[in-house]
Amino acid sequence: MLTISSRVDVMNRLGRAMADSTRSRILLSLLDTPGYPAQLARDLDLTRTNVSNHLACLRGCAIVVAEAQGRQTRYKIADPHISSALNSLLDVTLAVDESAPCLNPSCTMPGCCDREPADDRDRRATA
Repeated sequence: MLTISSRVDVMNRLGRAMADSTRSRILLSLLDTPGYPAQLARDLDLTRTNVSNHLACLRGCAIVVAEAQGRQTRYKIADPHISSALNSLLDVTLAVDESAPCLNPSCTMPGCCDREPADDRDRRATA
């Protein structure tokens, strides 16, 4: 069972992982598919050293894991629950942004997706 102290540690690790825009870009890329440092560097227009340093941080935060594949190392999100949680966090953050469109109209969460976009509301108010 997680104690308050261990929960705080987990939240701090997650916060540290996402606090840097480069790490966030790497995480978003790894949410789509596992990747290799060289490929991530090319796709994100970063240096391999920079990507490797950020991947080391994400490993240290227990967000990603490294899998040796011959002479290469493949990185992926450590657990499918983390991927699901990160995607949910993104969805929730977008859901509370009134200017963002609803991403899941079939959502059953009270108050979600039952509002009209802010632009439509503003247009009606000035009409």
